[in-house]
Amino acid sequence: MQKLVLIRHGESIWNLENRFTGWTDVDLSEDGLQQAINAGKLLAKHGYTFDVGFTSVLKRSIKTMHFVLEELDHLWIPVHKSWRLNERFYGALQGLNKDETTAKYGAEQVHKWRRDPHEHPPAITEQDDRFPGHYLRYNDLTYRELPLTENLSETMDRALPFWHEHIVPAIRENKKVVICAHGNSLRALIQYIENLSDEDVAKLDIPTAKPWVYELDDRLNCMKHYYLK
Repeated sequence: MQKLVLIRHGESIWNLENRFTGWTDVDLSEDGLQQAINAGKLLAKHGYTFDVGFTSVLKRSIKTMHFVLEELDHLWIPVHKSWRLNERFYGALQGLNKDETTAKYGAEQVHKWRRDPHEHPPAITEQDDRFPGHYLRYNDLTYRELPLTENLSETMDRALPFWHEHIVPAIRENKKVVICAHGNSLRALIQYIENLSDEDVAKLDIPTAKPWVYELDDRLNCMKHYYLK
């Protein structure tokens, strides 16, 4: 049996302001920083140790991992960063207040944009300041990999290759793995690990900075899962 720990980043400034964030690189709020520290304390209390970590390339994920590992005195372990673990790219919704967007477009449409695995938010153009092609961290991405909008199914499509090529080999080497990512990139991994239906994953709420533990068998099938308390 192998344990795998998933953590959604601590509350971000835009979480606090109730904005769609996506790939916008906003920082942790003060509460979010404390949530990350508390997650590390909780893992330490239960005796968790890790050999390797995985994060997105967004600072709210990276910093959450840092503070978790600091509490564990594990800042020395390798942490691999990948855009494939980024939050879902919310297109033209990024930066908009969720309540104001709901008032404008209606609750049903906004719910579809947020939770329907096949629904695309409105797209941006390549001239938009939010287009990832303008940022150095995405210089290695191909034209087809740079999103203008993204649904949850497409988030899964780009997260799963990283899962199979980097995370699964680490688990099979009996390394203790922790992943710190985002609500929707974690939904994509959870849907795959648990073989959830689209309806089930649409209902899935992932709280910030609360360690989610999987117990996996030798074939990486889920035997048990729970939030650490």
